Amino acid sequence: MKARTVTVAPHAPPRPGLETDRPRLVPLPGQRLRAAKAAYTTRHIALDEATQLLTGVIPRVGDVVLARVTELGQHEKIELAQGRRAAMFVGDEVVVAYGNRYAPDQFEATVPGDLGPCELVAAGGLAARVLAAHGKMRPATSLEPVGLLADVRGDRVALRRGLPGAPPPAEVDRPLTVAVIGASMNSGKTTTAAHLVRGLRLAGLRVGAAKVTGTGAGGDVWLMSDAGAFPVYDFTNAGWPSTYLVPHDDVRDIFIGLTDRLAEDGCEVVVIEVADGVFQRETTALLVDPVFAERVDAVLFASYDALGATAGVGWLRARGLAPIAVSGVLSSSPLATREAAAAADLPVWGLERLADPEVAGRLHDDLLAGRPPRITAQPDPVRAA
Repeated sequence: MKARTVTVAPHAPPRPGLETDRPRLVPLPGQRLRAAKAAYTTRHIALDEATQLLTGVIPRVGDVVLARVTELGQHEKIELAQGRRAAMFVGDEVVVAYGNRYAPDQFEATVPGDLGPCELVAAGGLAARVLAAHGKMRPATSLEPVGLLADVRGDRVALRRGLPGAPPPAEVDRPLTVAVIGASMNSGKTTTAAHLVRGLRLAGLRVGAAKVTGTGAGGDVWLMSDAGAFPVYDFTNAGWPSTYLVPHDDVRDIFIGLTDRLAEDGCEVVVIEVADGVFQRETTALLVDPVFAERVDAVLFASYDALGATAGVGWLRARGLAPIAVSGVLSSSPLATREAAAAADLPVWGLERLADPEVAGRLHDDLLAGRPPRITAQPDPVRAA
């Protein structure tokens, strides 16, 4: 199966005839905006501030656009702000955010240089122009932008940087923080994080969680929330629809801001997920930043197979981030578990063990005391990770 490559240059220049040098504002009736399907990525903006549509400009990451669905493709549903996946029909209008997409299993896409036709590249509500696609993907759902949302002054109603509603800075103890890192997409990071959250919560601890990088979508947030984490944040809380191609200083600020906020919220333990794999650009830069090691007390590594686990653990060890254990998809296979444990010289923790309150509580106590974790490597019964 071969990847599909779409011949569109990254950050393509404006298309002729789109008059990007002539900004124009037109009224946006509130009824029209309320009838549109507003996506997850836009849930933190005040839609009632949008009274106009801005055209003739170049979109930027975080700009919010009203767009018309012109052809259904890979994504036939859009995730709404509250998490429901709503069916889309040709002719529907949607409210989505411009952002870049990194997904080796799906699409690579970037914000275009104009307000011409583009695609819905993530169900959570990301508008971009596809550069390449995995061979299993159908063509992306096509969008025709109508205009950027603008307020009464004509300013763009975009995702706001920072953490809206964050409490004032306070001197608080930093909670114990465990990071879940993976070999790739779909390696079991979120499931690992959620089961650890579950075990810690059942052990009576106040657990918060955050997804600090990735593509805006609610599934991971809802899963960690369902497991018992409260509160749960992601980078959209900091005003970013995705973190692909975001400058490192901004990614670091997201990480610091979300972990600070969870500390201020009074969490005793924080579980964070870093999206994608260790070779992804933004992930690599964050992991090797000294601030990551300063704020993270332990690392779990999730992998699909033993080879990925061995390579990933070695990569992290070489950078001073030695994982305490391996988990993820491979933990559903006793054979893969044995292979990974032997090759990586680490225990493999299955989901039932992570979600066990006695085990999770002991892990918390060991890490807090600076002792090596005492969880055994015995595999769980076979189950999907």
